[in-house]
Amino acid sequence: MPLEWMTAMLKVLFLCTENACRSQMAEGLVNHYLAGRVQAFSAGVAPTRLNPRAVRVMAELGIDITAQRAKSVADLAGTEFDLVITVCDSAREQCPIFPGATRVEHLGFPDPARAPGTEAEILAVFRRVRDEMRDKLIPFLEKVILETRNPENLPLPE
Repeated sequence: MPLEWMTAMLKVLFLCTENACRSQMAEGLVNHYLAGRVQAFSAGVAPTRLNPRAVRVMAELGIDITAQRAKSVADLAGTEFDLVITVCDSAREQCPIFPGATRVEHLGFPDPARAPGTEAEILAVFRRVRDEMRDKLIPFLEKVILETRNPENLPLPE
């Protein structure tokens, strides 16, 4: 039996309203920590622009998201995803229909762009949300990889 289904990368779309903070950080985190196993994308239902604070807190982890840009779901038309994850309640409510057997999940996170306070306080919120996303998304996706790439729970080659 060919092993291509076990080695094919999982394609994941992170969806939020503006595609400015949370979905952008999720894309960067997953492409960094799960490189070679997951190909992450992000989009918004009403995209604006990449938030510079998101860029800054990601850079603190050595993850450069400066080349990412805010995109609408329409910009990714024709791309088939294995999984769509909404990361905010608004996107969950407005989530478009995806073709085929695309699985849609919701893992909500607070919007750091709405944090009040001084610059230091706002950056602390961005860091907290970034870390929460890393701590939830990476294990979740590792589990999804095992479920989808080894559905029969077959022994994996060494």
